[in-house]
Amino acid sequence: MQINVVEYWLNYVSDEAIRNKIAVVEEGKETSFGELFDRAGVLGEQLIKNFSDTGRPMAIFLPKCAEQMAVDMAVLYSGNAYSNLDIRQPEERTKRIIEQLQPLCILTTSNLAAKLEQAGDVPVICLEDIQGEVYDLEVIKERLAGIVDTDPLCIINTSGSTGTPKGVVMNHRSIIDFLDQGCRVLDIGHGERIGSLSPVYFDIFTLEFYLILWKQAVFVCIPENLAIFPERLAEFLEEKQIDFICWVPTVMVNMANLDILAGHPLKKMKKVLFAGEVFPLKHLAYWREHLPQAEFINMYGPIEITVDCLYHKVTKEDIEKGELPIGKVFPNTKVYILDEEDKECQAGETGELCVSGTSLAMGYYRDKGKTERAFVQNPLNKAYIEIIYRTGDMVRRRDDGEIIFLGRRDFQVKHLGYRIELGEIEAVAVGMTEIDNACVLYDHGEKKIVLIYEGREEIPFRDIREGIGKVLPKYMLPNICYRVEEMPRNPNGKIDRKRLQDEYVCHKGE
Repeated sequence: MQINVVEYWLNYVSDEAIRNKIAVVEEGKETSFGELFDRAGVLGEQLIKNFSDTGRPMAIFLPKCAEQMAVDMAVLYSGNAYSNLDIRQPEERTKRIIEQLQPLCILTTSNLAAKLEQAGDVPVICLEDIQGEVYDLEVIKERLAGIVDTDPLCIINTSGSTGTPKGVVMNHRSIIDFLDQGCRVLDIGHGERIGSLSPVYFDIFTLEFYLILWKQAVFVCIPENLAIFPERLAEFLEEKQIDFICWVPTVMVNMANLDILAGHPLKKMKKVLFAGEVFPLKHLAYWREHLPQAEFINMYGPIEITVDCLYHKVTKEDIEKGELPIGKVFPNTKVYILDEEDKECQAGETGELCVSGTSLAMGYYRDKGKTERAFVQNPLNKAYIEIIYRTGDMVRRRDDGEIIFLGRRDFQVKHLGYRIELGEIEAVAVGMTEIDNACVLYDHGEKKIVLIYEGREEIPFRDIREGIGKVLPKYMLPNICYRVEEMPRNPNGKIDRKRLQDEYVCHKGE
């Protein structure tokens, strides 16, 4: 039985054939597995000597790079949980996260340490001060002998409604379950060349990171600035011979809008995973048309269930039907669809998606109240304790068992007496030829549906309502429309709805 994730790679740290392979590719630099293992070992042994505690967070304040990955591994060697921080976020947010985490230490470089004046009494360790090439593997194994699979592995900080980010705690078992089951059903083999766009504090990075260490994949760091230059991004993918990506759809939507794949067919691409937001069908169809050799997989899951828990392998029929499922559940995970009275929904009925199984996160770090509200007893089970996570996502199950995502529960509004999903309006708007991307908000004070769209030209308001009205009833048509040159993005690459709300909607809620 596998107890901790380190077992994925600890047994082959001395295997010369693997040590000589390239693990991480950055701008102007390649790092072999041997170099990654040795750096992690040196750092890990030093952390063990410095800290006797286990199961505590250690904060990592570094950009995505081989050194950052070695530090994550070193923290695991010490029996603690890493928490990767965003080095570009406002200092006040970093301060709040550190106050919430109360980490044993913060690991960074001397040039970034200047940004950590708000760390208070938390020790700041500069990595330049820890050098060497030799370490004692037995010291690491001795520390790991005391770790069990339910011990925390990492903490991912996500937005919190109070202004203080929530620290989602994942343990070894949840990651092991996700990787074992996910790699099997998604047919992920060895040696993929991963084109990574995800920041280190985003859940997709978790999948990419462990594919290196378990499957000896090559992790290719895509320069951050390329996300806003679609043609240069495509050229990079071709140059680096990327055959595997797991991206938020927004970047792919932009590439489709500019017809980038016509000149850059990405012939090496084998597997395209997408997650985090809805992929508009017309853009997905464009990608499938230009990459016929690639498999496209829609992934679903909030970080609270450890990256993803549902998947769907896209077919031609999905495009023709105009409906893309979030799919079927991963093995060793259960999902329930509950109505407003906590009763199980039948096929075709709308309800909230709830998840149970060992892939669930442990809760929110040092926040018992929020944990108890989100991770609750399954109301369908009166016999024994069974914790489920309430995702807040509204879905329905089709007769064939596939699950359809309808939108967030907090994106569901009451308008003119009707309960409507704003996401449904977005999907129809994006389906219009003239609209490249869209975000639909609700002005609770004025009782109006607000459509913000991205398009090459201004579209007459009447034409927008007429186009959407061909699919949706009159009460779901936008009352106000705004055109933007480009949608604002948050650090994860998703549409920044809060920024749009602040700019275009005066009334934030009732």
